[in-house]
Amino acid sequence: MFTRLKATFRYFNGAVPFRLGPALITTAVLGILLVIPCPEGLTPKAWGLVAIFLTTIVAIILKVMPIGVMAMMAIVIVSLSQVTSDSSKGAIADALSSFDSPLIWLIVVAIFISHGLKKTGLGSRIGLMFISLLGRRTIGIGYGLAVCELVLAPFTPSNTARGGGIVHPIMRSIAAAFDSDPDKGTEGKVGTYLALVNYHANPVTSAMFLTATAPNPLVVDYIAKATNQSLNLSWTAWALCMLLPGLACLLVMPLVIYLLSPPQLKVTPNAVEYARSELARMGPLAPKEKVMLGTFGLLLLLWANVPAMLLGPAFTLDPTVVAFLGLFVLIITGTIDWNDVLSEKSAWDTLVWFGALVMMAEQLNKLGVITWFSEAMKDAIVASGMGRLSIAATLVLAFVFSHYLFASTTAHISAMLLAFLSVGAQLIPAGYVAPFMLMMAAGSSIMMTLTHYATGTSPIIFGSGFVTLGNWWRVGFVMCMVELLIFATIGGLWWKALGYW
Repeated sequence: MFTRLKATFRYFNGAVPFRLGPALITTAVLGILLVIPCPEGLTPKAWGLVAIFLTTIVAIILKVMPIGVMAMMAIVIVSLSQVTSDSSKGAIADALSSFDSPLIWLIVVAIFISHGLKKTGLGSRIGLMFISLLGRRTIGIGYGLAVCELVLAPFTPSNTARGGGIVHPIMRSIAAAFDSDPDKGTEGKVGTYLALVNYHANPVTSAMFLTATAPNPLVVDYIAKATNQSLNLSWTAWALCMLLPGLACLLVMPLVIYLLSPPQLKVTPNAVEYARSELARMGPLAPKEKVMLGTFGLLLLLWANVPAMLLGPAFTLDPTVVAFLGLFVLIITGTIDWNDVLSEKSAWDTLVWFGALVMMAEQLNKLGVITWFSEAMKDAIVASGMGRLSIAATLVLAFVFSHYLFASTTAHISAMLLAFLSVGAQLIPAGYVAPFMLMMAAGSSIMMTLTHYATGTSPIIFGSGFVTLGNWWRVGFVMCMVELLIFATIGGLWWKALGYW
């Protein structure tokens, strides 16, 4: 009997376009949640939406199907179950409500813009320039990769595109130049160290700019909601707040990794020669690279709100308007074309799954679920008798390390951040709410350091074979703690100097 069941499972597992085992687990989770009595304080429809939301998160974590398909599943179930409305027409309107959000289109359009970095070769040129300047030692190459990440971060809201699509190929080329190859068992020469630096620069730079990773605008939105709009971070305010602690993390990170996972080759003069030869082969800046560079400069000025600072508030532009302007400039100049936009699958995929997750998070808030959860968490913390510092530390650490359960920063932020922020806003004295909010904002990126599935960049770099699983998790945990400590100390003092508390 067991043999027949096993054979049947294997047959269907190969026949269906999804992972059957995780799909069965996900279905069981949904069934269990639906039969659990509705908790006191929630309506049956609100609890139904909670069940759908948690099931979607479980499906994403277990990778039943691509995340876009899981998001579409959520849209279908929300519409059919009518948990947000009394009619299917109202339910489908709710399910599609987030797709007109400027926040989502900012992310999507910026991914289109970042495509130009790869197409024109400007991304590779920037990386090679830093290697040619800093690459005489392995640790210098590490700093070159980190600086490359920093320069690209304001313009690439897909941290996966930046760390995995632009910087990682440069890192692999440098490792290959020193015959550091996992297939040959020589990854320890320089490759392991450079791969770890390549990865750990990514979460730090993601924390430094509003446009450096997809969920950051959502973090800003949640902070504004949790503080009743008293702390509404602009692009410039975010960058200024994260500047000093972020730079401190980038300064320390290559050194810490050098101690945790030292390269076998310490001196690498050939790296400079390699970078210079590649730059010579590329020749001078091509016209399209110049347009790309000029467009980046324009975007940076407008995202930083410089015209409004010089000419008055009438010249303030919404960040999404700026992103569309940059995309239009690239298209009309021929730097990228409409086929590039249509073929950028990651952008359209992000539109679907990010839109669905944002929709469910917004509907949970409208149905009172976030308020209910926040009150329950607040009551538990009050009953424990914690002081304000303990409350803040507990909330930050609980949020960050719960990322071990998530394979998507957006899913994690959508599921949990608003509740944690709301609890902190209620329990922490008003004068200390702002630094707590900024720590949570930083933590929402720092948590990417933890695992090999933490964000889209991690499986790309881990999959290249330079770093073992144990080493990845060990370095990830240490770097997470180091970076949280830097933001809590240097960041805390910096935010006080800026007048946030």
